[in-house]
Amino acid sequence: MTFIVPPLPYDQAALEPHMSARTLSFHHDKHHLAYVNKANELIAGTRYETMEPIDVVRGAKAEGNQKLFNQAGQAWNHSFLWNSLSPNGGGAPTGELAAALERDLGGVEKFGEAFTAESVGHFASGWAWLVADKGALKVISTHDADTAIAHEGLTPLLVLDLWEHAYYLDYQNARPAFVGTYLKSLINWDFAAQNFAAAA
Repeated sequence: MTFIVPPLPYDQAALEPHMSARTLSFHHDKHHLAYVNKANELIAGTRYETMEPIDVVRGAKAEGNQKLFNQAGQAWNHSFLWNSLSPNGGGAPTGELAAALERDLGGVEKFGEAFTAESVGHFASGWAWLVADKGALKVISTHDADTAIAHEGLTPLLVLDLWEHAYYLDYQNARPAFVGTYLKSLINWDFAAQNFAAAA
């Protein structure tokens, strides 16, 4: 199975003014596409060609194929990212996810503080995640193309891209402002709740 660039689940202008159509155009249509194309090039004619993308990522990590892992990880992470954003984002979760956030991280406000600290304090490129670790919620970050799905026991619920191409056109070098906007206006709690329910 080859990697694909899935259509965005919203119009490219739907996240404005928080994220511009220009940013999404470059990010989705160029950056994501480049990772997908390279990953497909690397798996062509190999045992990975018929695997699901998630299995390609895990297999590449297991055998130490860093070149493939980088491209496949970035391709998978970006597909997950688009669903972690929503034109109707922000606010707070409800139901079982809200209860788990309260239990494990002290509630949505404390989660926001932890997510901001992890994202802003993360050196250079990478990804910030809300994950379930055997049912317990945690905030983590991964470097470069590393991904939560490559770590045993972790189920990703949400992600934010910390590479500068994700925010530089709109926020320049102000990563804290980008993270704050994500938490206030773009975070897709419905997507997180679906992933949390599936992980239970």
